[in-house]
Amino acid sequence: MKKGSILIIDDNKNVLTALRILLSNYFKQVTLLSSPNQIHTALHDVQPDVVLLDMNFSAGINSGNEGLFWLSEIKKQNADLPVVLFTAYADIDLAVKALKQGASDFVVKPWDNARLVATLQAACTLGESRKEVKSLKNKQSLLQDELNKDNEVCWGVSSAIRRLQSLIAKIAATDVNVLITGENGTGKEVVAREIHRLSLRSKEILVAVDMGAIPETLFESELFGHVKGSFTDAAADRSGKFEAADKGTLFLDEIGNLSFPLQAKLLNVLQSRCIVRVGENRPIPIDIRLICATNRDLAKSVKAGEFREDLFYRINTIQLEIPPLRERKEDVELLANFFLKKYAVKYHKENRSLSPEAVSRLKENRWEGNVRELQNVIQRAVILSDNAVLKPGDFLLNNNPVSPEENIQTMSLDHWKKILIENSLKRNNYKISAVAEELGISRPTLYSKLKKYDIHV
Repeated sequence: MKKGSILIIDDNKNVLTALRILLSNYFKQVTLLSSPNQIHTALHDVQPDVVLLDMNFSAGINSGNEGLFWLSEIKKQNADLPVVLFTAYADIDLAVKALKQGASDFVVKPWDNARLVATLQAACTLGESRKEVKSLKNKQSLLQDELNKDNEVCWGVSSAIRRLQSLIAKIAATDVNVLITGENGTGKEVVAREIHRLSLRSKEILVAVDMGAIPETLFESELFGHVKGSFTDAAADRSGKFEAADKGTLFLDEIGNLSFPLQAKLLNVLQSRCIVRVGENRPIPIDIRLICATNRDLAKSVKAGEFREDLFYRINTIQLEIPPLRERKEDVELLANFFLKKYAVKYHKENRSLSPEAVSRLKENRWEGNVRELQNVIQRAVILSDNAVLKPGDFLLNNNPVSPEENIQTMSLDHWKKILIENSLKRNNYKISAVAEELGISRPTLYSKLKKYDIHV
């Protein structure tokens, strides 16, 4: 099947005629030039998918320098355009030099028809792949811009937050591994994304992975990828999270949930900077910036023999501790107004505000769930309240005293289940396997319940 267009530049008219007859069977459009002086115009007018360029145009000169010059001119105009060089003189050094300067391949005259066609078609396919990659990167860049617009962040005004922002600014431009610690709901992923946004890798992707949500049996497949047939459900080759994050940032959330054997596998990859897909022996180099997060005290876990000391130091070049919201009450009003504005727009309830009494009540709350809890409380109030000015009674706060009778009468079965799971999580320091064992359910069932009841760990 014919596809694409080809531009051929050669000063031998017999060669041009022969190539037009041959290549018209394989390309939709074949454009011929007997002089390279019209290359720039032809590139603009024809928009070829591949170029076949002769190396010598002046009589008595066979150095190939003319071809290298015009190769550079083509690359200046379109760096992604595949160029196959054509010469009657098989010079290996010249071929190597041409390939280093961006040529896709090298064909020697007199040519073998089948080999020439295969070379040009391969170059054409390469060009299509480059266009697709460029298009995907452009779409990714636009998508990231849109996501950043939707994910505007409010940091706060407290001295603790200002210190945190200062540290983020200092480390972002480096490639050091960062460990972000703090209670659930403090915004560890927000900090990770801010580090990536300010880094030299900001034009590349950030891949976030919840380590606690990956079953141990699928750990290697999810992170390192697999090849077709490597296990029962491997119907096709698949890249893992490390490959997806190549040249960008990999964010491993809740890394403290990893079992000891999986910690060893992760450490090996971080040390070698290579991954091996499941079912394959070929190492694949990876270039990532690593950011990890946990709500646990990993130093204590190391002393208790629950977390590898070498992995701890590998991921902990710089540690950022996010203070809980109850320790920075001066941020509550700013954050509350930020979420109020966000959800008022989202739910078409503009011109909402907080009464002074509501602000005082919000500041008094302990916010065990931190910023995430505050966000949910504001969202719920915006949805349910018809008041333009929100008052203390519009907010359902977890710390409000509720009588046992009221609990029994108003709480649904799902509400009780949610409380049961939340209490078990706190008792077991948010260790998923321990919670599942205590509740007598499997890990997948527990993950399903966490999603159903909107419980974040």
